[in-house]
Amino acid sequence: MELEQLRQMVAIEEEGTMSAAAERLALSQPALSRSVQRLEADLGAELFDRGRNRATMNALGHVVVERGRAVLEEAQKLRDAVDAECRRARALRVGTCAPAPLWNLTARIVERFPGDVLSSETMTEREVEQRVLSGAIDFGISRKPFLLPVIVSTQLMVESLFIAVPPDHALVERESVTFADIDGTDFLMLEDIGVWRDVHRRHMPRSRLFLQKDREVYNQIAATSDLPIFVTDIPSLAGAFPDRVRIPISDDAAKATFYLLTREDAPPRVREIAEWVARG
Repeated sequence: MELEQLRQMVAIEEEGTMSAAAERLALSQPALSRSVQRLEADLGAELFDRGRNRATMNALGHVVVERGRAVLEEAQKLRDAVDAECRRARALRVGTCAPAPLWNLTARIVERFPGDVLSSETMTEREVEQRVLSGAIDFGISRKPFLLPVIVSTQLMVESLFIAVPPDHALVERESVTFADIDGTDFLMLEDIGVWRDVHRRHMPRSRLFLQKDREVYNQIAATSDLPIFVTDIPSLAGAFPDRVRIPISDDAAKATFYLLTREDAPPRVREIAEWVARG
């Protein structure tokens, strides 16, 4: 008995006739009839009452369909469980100190290794280092290379910080600003921005930062509010908020180089990706 034969029996019951079921299954009617006959031979019982020009499913045939549906459902659950376990086994664990380099890494992996899945978590740089070192995560993203020889550090990307202001804002004519220039100015800011949030707190102690957790809500507010916002030069955000004027922040603290950290003895798949990132 084969699962495909059970699917054929279900199709025959649902369609009402052998010919309609054959059309649905993209089979010829003789091929479907032969498959049903093989199933009957395997079971040692007839599943259809056959007349001169017509075969009608009998009571035993309906029992086979009822039990067959249950078997097919269990088979599908098995496939789903196996697929889920395969995805879990192939999931690459990433700890990052900021969102943009994670987006960068994700986009690059999806393009080059489309079968891989990233499971990510935002954490402090100290936590990133500790978890890479312990093997709790496959990749870490930090602003500084790890100096221990068991860890491989690869430059991932450089990100620069800008402010984005409405066209009538007082700063709109400036070619650049410093943190000192904008300290004391109120800003709308997305909450989950990792290390950049600490940068803002450290260099803009007099500013009020109106934090928003939900990115969709943040985007809606930013599209209508007069409050300045922060943006960066990563390509995925280049077209965001086209009605605002982008002004770079010239301080060194407004530029961050991010590194991809992996263990030297990481699994082959992890090392392959790290080496590919290193090649640029």
